[in-house]
Amino acid sequence: MNLKHLPVKEKLRLLVESLDGAEQTNERLSQCDDSEAMLDVLLEASSQLELGLTRDNLRQNPPIRDWIWWKNKEALVNLGDNNLRYQGDSSGKTRWDSWTISFFKFLRIWRE
Repeated sequence: MNLKHLPVKEKLRLLVESLDGAEQTNERLSQCDDSEAMLDVLLEASSQLELGLTRDNLRQNPPIRDWIWWKNKEALVNLGDNNLRYQGDSSGKTRWDSWTISFFKFLRIWRE
């Protein structure tokens, strides 16, 4: 079966499943300094599985996209409408601005 003809979401599912229990790959991912280094490790794993995933496939699709943003300290933020927002979004209402931190401190759920 030629895996390169599968939809990107299916390829990503196969990649994620292959990472489960792959101690060396997971160790390398945890030691990456930034998202670009993570992408290099993930592209190597994709290549070994002959999935044909590209850097853009990994960067733009969940769950890899979310791992990369997390590695860059751009954690997901959810502000009530069930739409995930990212710290890097341009809208000030979707960022961890000072009002958000103040609000969390007020609710006593912020830990420094």
